[in-house]
This record gives sequence, C-alpha cells and structure tokens, in this order.
Amino acid sequence: MPPDALASHHLWRPRLTPTLLCLPLALGVLALALDHLLAGPGLEAGLAALLEPAAPGEAATSLVLHYAWWPRLAMALLAGGGLALAGVLMQQVLRNPLAAPTTLGVASGANLALMAASLMAPGLLGLGREWVALAGGGLAMGLVFALAWRRGLAPVVVVLGGLVVNLYFGALSMVLLLFHQEELKGLLIWGAGSLYQNGWQDVAFLAPRLAIGGLLAWLLLRPLAVLALDEAGARSLGVSLKHLRLAGLGLAVFLTGCVVSVVGIVGFIGLAAPNIVRLAGARRLGARLAWSTLLGALLLAATDLALQRVSGHLPTLIPTGATTAALGAPLLLWLIPRLRLSGETPPREARALGHRHPAPRRLAAGLAIALLGVGAIAVLAGQGPNGWQWTAPGDWGVLQWRAPRALAAAACGVMLALAGTLIQRLTANPMASPEVLGISGGSAIALMGAIFLLPAPGNLTLVAAGTLGALASLAVLVGINRGSGFQPERLLLTGVAITALFEAIKGVVLAGGDPRGQQVIAWLSGSTYYVDPTAALAVAAAALLLALAAAPLARWLDILPLGGATAAALGLPLARARLALLLMVALLTAGATLVVGPLSFVGLLAPHMARLLGFTRAQAHLAGAALTGALLMVLADGLGRQLLFPEEIPAGLVASLLGGAYFMWGLRRL
Repeated sequence: MPPDALASHHLWRPRLTPTLLCLPLALGVLALALDHLLAGPGLEAGLAALLEPAAPGEAATSLVLHYAWWPRLAMALLAGGGLALAGVLMQQVLRNPLAAPTTLGVASGANLALMAASLMAPGLLGLGREWVALAGGGLAMGLVFALAWRRGLAPVVVVLGGLVVNLYFGALSMVLLLFHQEELKGLLIWGAGSLYQNGWQDVAFLAPRLAIGGLLAWLLLRPLAVLALDEAGARSLGVSLKHLRLAGLGLAVFLTGCVVSVVGIVGFIGLAAPNIVRLAGARRLGARLAWSTLLGALLLAATDLALQRVSGHLPTLIPTGATTAALGAPLLLWLIPRLRLSGETPPREARALGHRHPAPRRLAAGLAIALLGVGAIAVLAGQGPNGWQWTAPGDWGVLQWRAPRALAAAACGVMLALAGTLIQRLTANPMASPEVLGISGGSAIALMGAIFLLPAPGNLTLVAAGTLGALASLAVLVGINRGSGFQPERLLLTGVAITALFEAIKGVVLAGGDPRGQQVIAWLSGSTYYVDPTAALAVAAAALLLALAAAPLARWLDILPLGGATAAALGLPLARARLALLLMVALLTAGATLVVGPLSFVGLLAPHMARLLGFTRAQAHLAGAALTGALLMVLADGLGRQLLFPEEIPAGLVASLLGGAYFMWGLRRL
C-alpha cells in the first residue's frame, strides 16, 4: 500500500471518544425503555403515565408506570450520575485512579451509620438521612486518611486502607444484623443497592441535593484542576491544598451519603465511569466531570433496565447495586496491570521480622501452655442464670457444648495461621493473608454456590467446593501478577477486586429472601455454634494432617525469599515449590473458611504476632504462628460467648474486629 494510502487509512481509523462511548449506551437505554413500554400499555400511554397516574382502560398498568417504573428510571439516572461525580472528585483530589465511594469505605460507612441510627436513634433520621449517612461516610474517610497520611496518601496505601475499613465496617454491620435480624430484615435488600420505588418522594429528595452538589463541583472546577500538578507547583500558585482537598472530599462524601441514604450501596459506578471516560480521551477535569456523570447515569440505568428484563425469569431477587459490583470487579482486575505503582511498595518482610528469640522451643512451649490454659478457662468457666460459675470436669452435659467449639476454633486458627505464614513468606509481603488477598472470598463464593445449587451437600462436598474456589482465586492472582513479578501491592489490589466480587454475591444471596440465607448469615459471621463433637474432631484431624504436611516445606520457605535466581541455584524446583505451597494455602483456607467464615483476619494477625515474639526461621515461624492462631481463635470464641451473655458474638466476627484493628494499626505504621 502506498504511503499516502497508509496515511489516509490512519486518518480515517475510528477512535474511541466519550461521544462514541455514551451515544450507543444512550441508544441502548432508550431501546430497553421503549421495549418495556411497547410490551405494556404502548408508547403513547406509557409516556402519558409519566405525568398522569391513570390512563383510560389502562389504570393498573398506568399506576405501576407512574409510581414505580418511571421513578425507578429517574432514580437510576440520578444515583449513577451522583456516584460517578463523587468518584471523579475523589480520584482528582487523591490523584488515585482506584479511588471511589466503595473502594474507600465511604459507602459502607454511610450504610453502617444508617443501620445504627435506625436501631438506636431513629429520631436522627428525621433530621435528614443524608446527614446521618454523611457522618458515617466522613468517619470512614477520616479513618482511611489517618491510615495513609504518613505515606503521603500513596494510592496503594489509600486503597488498602479503604479495603480494611470496608471489611471492618462490614463486620460491625454483621453484628447489628445478627442481633436485630427482624428489625433490619428490610435493610438487606436496600443495603445491597435497591432501586425499587413506590413514588416520586425519593427522586424529589435526591434531585435537588445532587443539583447543589453538581453546582459546587462546577464552582470548584478551576481550583481542583490545580491538584493535577505536584504539591510544589500548586503551592506556588497560592492554593491552600489542605482546604482544597477537604472541600473536594467533603463534597464527594456528601454526594455519596445522599445516594446511599436513598438506594443503599451501589458498587463500582464511581470507579468505572471516571476510568472509562479517561481511557476514552477525556483528560481535562471539566470534561471528565461532565462525561463521567453522564456515563455513570447511563451505566446504572442500562444495568437496571436489563436486570428488570430478565428478573422475571430468575428464581430470586437480584439487587441492582450488587449487580453493578459484580460487573465492576472484572474492570478492577483489568485496571490493575495497567497501573503505575512503582515506589509505593509496602515494606519488605525483612523490616517486619523483629528480633530473633534465643530459645524458640521454650517460647513455643510457653505458647502451648497458654493455649491449654485459655482453652481450659473457655471450656470450664462461663456465665449462667446465676452469674459466673465453674463447670466440673465430669459434667459432660455442659462440656459437650463448649469443648467441641473450643477445639474447632483452635483448629481453624491453626489452619488460617499456617495459610497466612505460607502466603506471606511466599510473596515476601507482610500485609498478605488469605483474607486480604481474596482467597477466603473465593472459597466463600464457591461454598455459597454449593449451598444454593447442590441438593443437600455434605461436608466433603463443601470442602471440595471451597478448595476449588480458593484455587480459582489463586489462579487469578497468579495470572494477573505474573507479568509484574508478583509485586506485593498488585497482589493486594487483586485481593481487593476478588473481595468486592464476594461482597456482591453475598449481597445477592442475603437479599433474595431464601430461607437458606439465615444459614449463610450464621456461617459468614464465623459462628462455631453448630459444631458437634464429630465435626470438631474432623476439623482438628484435618488441621493436624495439614500442619504435618506443611512442616517439610519449611526449607523452601527459608530459600524462596532470597529470590528466584538464588533459589534455583540452590537446587530448589521453583515451579513445583510454588505450586505445592499455593495448593497447601488453598486447602488450609478452605478448611478454616468452612467453619469460621471468610473474614477472621487470623491469617494476617497470627504470623505477625509470631514474628514479634521472635519466631524468625521458617519452621519456628510456622509453629509459632499455628500456636498463636489457635490461641487467638479460642480467645475470640470464649469472648464472643461471654461478653454479651446470653447473646453471642460469633468467633469469626470477634477475630475480624481484633484482626482488623491490628491491620489498621500496622498500616498506620508503614
């Protein structure tokens, strides 16, 4: 082909622009809306129902359109646009492409505040739902800022802070839900992001607030554009960065709080729309604000209309917010390899090793004695109708309930601690764990699928399903991060995406109204209540066998942190070693997740505590972490049974609250 022809061909090649992106989506929304109207009363009657609730001969259909369908479409457009606008503001202020209302914990903070106010201070809701949600979202954002401030709000640390705040507030929400299931039953659907409407009152509530937010964003347009410069350049222009960041993030939190107070948590619109618009060529802040708002509105409206189209053929209710989160998780996985994260790596494992104890065996013996002592107290001491009392060792009527629970908790603590130690030493990343990397989330997704899709699955079937789910998560981790050399920060962000997918599926399961949802709630919370002696012995035997299988891997764990070239030079079969370690992590995670749920944080906490105690060599580290994990879970189970007696906090939730607090403390010290 001649050069001029090549040039002509290059000039006429279509290029993705925001217009070419939004126009087909707008046409799709229009087509879905017209299809719904034409399948019902017809186009003319459907349009008339927008203004008039009744049409001749079509009274019932017209009422549904006027009070439900049209307000729902308007709400989808408003909520999608508001979340996208909030996402642009967060990304601009933090200079972080992964900042969004859901990834920074703002939405979960607003959700928790509304749940707590509904139970404890309903009068606050009369002052304005958006202010309650704003307080919760502001608290979440403040926590994230406190965690990441010492690292200069580095993108990876900000997102990790958002992850742990999300999980922590989610655990608190689960505590409220367990103790007040009847009062909060209606909030399950709303919390998963429901756009159902029964009138125009919510639209009338949200529209003026988003209009004010959009006006304020337009007024802040030129000052916020300065944030694209480095800090020195911005200060040279006389801009107060502190006040500007506070204004931008305050506006983003306000927009998020308004949306969450009406429709609950709608996932990933605030992440997807700004990034897609940027990839389509919108570089200037003004263009990104306008196009992102439009794209977010169209994305949520199209998702909701498509969901309405197929909802009649589905056996359960699927909230729109959970659907968008499930669609957004793959987008986040796609974005991770394209991020520039150099210079923001968390500290290497060597910094977290601490001192080496001169007598690790003596220290391990002390931990074992402490474990036996705490276990004995947890089994023999407890509250009853007459207060605290000791149970005689021969009173099997009481011990048959307490002893299996303590044994199962200890076994799960051992498995999670071993899995965390293996994955931390394998990746040389002290912030890695089965919970943070999404391995527990993948196992939980598979377990929920087995519970709902298989007829009466047995324990072996559930263990097999959980192991396959954990292996699938590990395959995603390896596939996405192989090209970057398994950089720790990219591994952690992949875990954020997998965990988000798990949260979306959990929202669908809990909102569906299926009676098995109560079983899932109890299991997700990590309760050992249903463990009987047979199950406890089986879990303990599995933990013992897996611990014995992990012991010979200690030599590999000592060599792998030295680097691939050094390990190969010492005769270590790298591929086989990594595969064996990952398989062991999957088995350990699945076995523990089956009993104590996916979010205990023991896999993160126990290896760190073992290091701080002085267990540095791999073999000693595995043993110390296993004993520490068992001690933590037995302690969590005992505290959960006694703190609010006769009510009970599941061991998994107690462990997640303790572990999440430790994670935030550790992230704050980075």
